[in-house]
Amino acid sequence: MTTDTRFVYDPATAVDPLGDAEKEAEKATKYNRAKVGSGRPSSLLYTYGPGAIMDLPQFTIMPTGLDDWDRIWRRRDNPPEIRAPRLRDVVAKLLRSRDVRLRPHPNQAKKISFSTEGNDLGVPARVFPQWMRCTGCDMLGSLSQFAYTNTHPFRADLACFEHAKCTGRAGNRSRKPVRRTAVPARYLLACVDGHLDEFPYDEWVHHWSPCPNAEFPALKMVDRTAGKGASAVIGCESCGARRPMNEAQGEAGRAKLPGCRGRHPHLDAFEPNGCRNETRLMLVGASNLWFPATQSIIVMPESQQETTGDLAVRIRTVLGDRLAKYADDLDTLRDVLEGKAGSPPDLATIPDDKLAQAVAAALAPGESDEELDRWREDWDPVDLLVPEWQYLLKDPLGLRHEDETSGLTLSRRERDPSLRPQITRVLAVERLRKVNALVGFTRIDDMDRVGDLSRRLVPLTRAERPAWTVATEDRGEGVFLQFDESAVAEWEAKVKRDPVWLAHSEAHRRNFERRFSETAKVVDPDTRLRPPRYWLVHTFAHVLIREMAMKCGYSAASLSERLYAWPETDSRPAAAGLLICTTASDSDGTLGGLVQLSEPERLERVVSGALYRAQRCSSDPICAMRTPQDAEDFLHGAACHCCAMASETSCERANRFLDRRFLVDLPGSGLGFFGRVD
Repeated sequence: MTTDTRFVYDPATAVDPLGDAEKEAEKATKYNRAKVGSGRPSSLLYTYGPGAIMDLPQFTIMPTGLDDWDRIWRRRDNPPEIRAPRLRDVVAKLLRSRDVRLRPHPNQAKKISFSTEGNDLGVPARVFPQWMRCTGCDMLGSLSQFAYTNTHPFRADLACFEHAKCTGRAGNRSRKPVRRTAVPARYLLACVDGHLDEFPYDEWVHHWSPCPNAEFPALKMVDRTAGKGASAVIGCESCGARRPMNEAQGEAGRAKLPGCRGRHPHLDAFEPNGCRNETRLMLVGASNLWFPATQSIIVMPESQQETTGDLAVRIRTVLGDRLAKYADDLDTLRDVLEGKAGSPPDLATIPDDKLAQAVAAALAPGESDEELDRWREDWDPVDLLVPEWQYLLKDPLGLRHEDETSGLTLSRRERDPSLRPQITRVLAVERLRKVNALVGFTRIDDMDRVGDLSRRLVPLTRAERPAWTVATEDRGEGVFLQFDESAVAEWEAKVKRDPVWLAHSEAHRRNFERRFSETAKVVDPDTRLRPPRYWLVHTFAHVLIREMAMKCGYSAASLSERLYAWPETDSRPAAAGLLICTTASDSDGTLGGLVQLSEPERLERVVSGALYRAQRCSSDPICAMRTPQDAEDFLHGAACHCCAMASETSCERANRFLDRRFLVDLPGSGLGFFGRVD
């Protein structure tokens, strides 16, 4: 990690799980501190990444920032990297770190279940929140007041904190002290800029004054109705003060909460200049506590420019300031790079002219902060999709074309004569590789609602310019469908004149102005409204996922969409198509059942069945006639969980921008792109 930092941080508090285990071993005590749980790479990227709160069987933890992960990876001489030059270039600009690399989570697969390789790797985490409540006597205290137990090396789920001398609740004091499990106290404070802090229970119960009877008062949390909001009551045994937590709820309760201290617990650091935001009461399991900001690509065959750029980054990273010394002597440059960690593995096969181009690119000055600011203002995530769309428009070379570098394997499929004429082209994506990178996260609001407010994106490291970020590499299969562009353009022009589209446009404007706060003042909401063709392709993808799930062997939650739907602009041609795929970090992503549905007869039956079912919903006629009226700001029309909405793992827009009326003709509407389906 680079040493420049932007936060107030005390190195003495660094997370070192294996170091803790070694200290305990010296004391001849049995602990398994290095392992308290497990998670799949996808969940550690999209649900429980750095700064999120992960539920374990007995307590909760927070994965720390990448600074602590870096110390874990240093246990390997050559940490693995995920190669995706096109994605890496975008991530480098978003993180303002020219040579940022993509690495997987610290992990090593075991050859057999009980082998020891990889035991020194893992995602470091700290217990959070660190206020806990005894389940036997309701004692509320900090982590140091409870005993930690985790002695079984293969049963991480048994790890727990316990109140060693619990005497039970009032009225049951005659019993001998026993060990009782402690659970996390479930209240937190958060602000819109992503800061998170413990709830100050001792100050709260005493109305921000010290306890008159004790310097360290004995607190209790009486909570008999778990799961019903802020229903607990905090009591002080030292002075008898009591205060319910529901006073901190809502707009009225927000005025009673303290201001934000600017704390980032995943970085173990504070904002150097503090934070002036108001805080909000949050629960540990709240769904808006952590939203990942990710970028992803389907890896396509690389262009010459991408290959040169990736080689330049590798050379610059390995040689650093010494690059200028060897730039004019390629033979010496090869000798110096040979065998170095991070060097190109195929260095000997790179021609001199290509190596010289890479060296020149490595020596070129990087973009200034002002240039990066302008790039971020103009950048659209759709730009990552354009190269994929352009490549998928090309016919594969042969019946089954495989690109060795990217792993992409494509096969052209003939159209069934009965297939809807609006679908002009079908590709079987027999193998694909998808790379996903994490660039930060937000709290309270999802990333797509605060994209113009860079200060609300919480960093993953204390370093100003991180050396790497975490990424996952998934493999899978899919089916690609291309729509007739002329038919889509004609249909889109018709829809834009219809009152239904005008109602959606006004609802989007209301939604934007109510939820985007500062952003809404300077951004035209219409620039964020997805065009009608996006609603069409999106809705079609959802009904297709539902139909495919019944025939391909995967669950609907395992299938995901990748949408190519944008009108023509000066910088990119129009697109109207979709890729339904399934990806996973293990063999589950390549079983072959989804690709088989691309065969002509099977695909025709799937499409016909999906469109036929889209005409009917168990919530009709209410669902079929749903149109946002004034004061309403929902971002969908004739769509609900009974007919078109999908799980959050499948949908890239959280079930927004859906309307069955744009797909098929419903009663009272003739806007369907596919018309009436018999």
